[in-house]
Amino acid sequence: MNYHSRYAGLTRRIETCVAGGGAFGRSFAGQARFVSRMAARIVIDLTVEAAGEALAASGWAPAEIALCHTAAEARIAFAAGKAVAADRLATVIELPFDCLVEATGHPEAAAVHALAAIEAGRHVLMVTKEADSVAGPMLARLAAARGVGIAPVDGDQPSLLIDLITWGETLGFEILAGGKSSEYDFVFDPADGTVTSNGRAASLPGLAAHWAPGVRTVLATSQARADVIARQFPLRAVPDLCELTLVANATGFGADTPALHAPVARIPEVADLFAPRNAGGLLTGARRLDVFHHLRLADEASFAGGVFITVRCHDRESWSILAEKGHVVSRSGDTAMIYLPRHLLGLEAATSVLDLAGLGQSPYPAGYRQHTDLAAVATTALAAGTLLTARGHHHTIDGVTAQMRPARPLAANEIAPYYLVANHRLSRAIAPGQPITLADLDIGDASALLALRQRQDREIPVPEA
Repeated sequence: MNYHSRYAGLTRRIETCVAGGGAFGRSFAGQARFVSRMAARIVIDLTVEAAGEALAASGWAPAEIALCHTAAEARIAFAAGKAVAADRLATVIELPFDCLVEATGHPEAAAVHALAAIEAGRHVLMVTKEADSVAGPMLARLAAARGVGIAPVDGDQPSLLIDLITWGETLGFEILAGGKSSEYDFVFDPADGTVTSNGRAASLPGLAAHWAPGVRTVLATSQARADVIARQFPLRAVPDLCELTLVANATGFGADTPALHAPVARIPEVADLFAPRNAGGLLTGARRLDVFHHLRLADEASFAGGVFITVRCHDRESWSILAEKGHVVSRSGDTAMIYLPRHLLGLEAATSVLDLAGLGQSPYPAGYRQHTDLAAVATTALAAGTLLTARGHHHTIDGVTAQMRPARPLAANEIAPYYLVANHRLSRAIAPGQPITLADLDIGDASALLALRQRQDREIPVPEA
């Protein structure tokens, strides 16, 4: 594809408003300064000052930034060509921007922002996957009714994986699995037996015995590695499951097991692992979603956050030639991996803006439905009154994990979506291993996300199991 030709018909710059001045918002706004067909000079954050700091970090000079507390101030500043910093979407909603980039990471705030933007006739890019995992199809239907669209962003794994899966299907590949690498590689130092991941190092000298499969199966080797690494590092991450939930709802693919297999693997082994069980792999069926933890040496390329599909090698001769060229083909020659080993956060998100606001195209299909829910399950005893706060960069809840389960309409005794649970109090105690239901929450009637999901359950029935 020639991208210059693709966007040649866009004759004006597309204006965006960024909600959330964190790492993604800053990288997006910073890169926008070099994108000829797009602008990002409106940022909102928790405070006007924080929004101004995000714009400054993105390359705007102090004299170019207006700290705006009212809609009138915002209008004057925007008309003067300045970058606008505000603490509420209401302050800037009347400015002539085309697309809201929702990157707060807060599910309730994201729902409120998306609904307001759609009502105002603006397109929405949902960087905040947490809200999308609860009620993305309803947001898409509401946007379509207003003549606008909603989409995930290039630069994040859901959009990239949806693209890769649908590309593979278009070419006629039989896709066995699709997925992503976990957010952080496991980097092994054979000299001292340490493993480093996400800035933390641990001594795991026993891993050296499982570096290469040798005569063992790849599956047995991967399981042995997991036994060693799990002594020091977690092998499941809620953000990975959240992202794959979005892909499941957009593609109809599903999890092979609710908590995912999440093997520890080196890149050449992925085609062996995400293959049918009768071929020595992990899968009980096709069109599955999963994640692997990339194990590598320090001088090997990263796969952190990359995406992949595994396909059946019907044309063995062609795949044999491709294997000779370095493509990843299983030991048996029956399966192969096709992959994209990167995502660039806000640095590559402009293509999503141009596609959505410029060309009216979204990776979400016309029949976008809630095939899968990201279900909340307690891992420890939780007392009544506990506030289930989503914390940190990955917005996880202490004492609560997630599973990918077939979607069900909300009901008092049905397991609740993870990010509907987030930031609400428990109305009763929960035992370890117990799913958290809607009846377990003191959620009230003020949640925009709850209302959105309830409407979705009424208007867009979940697919039959």
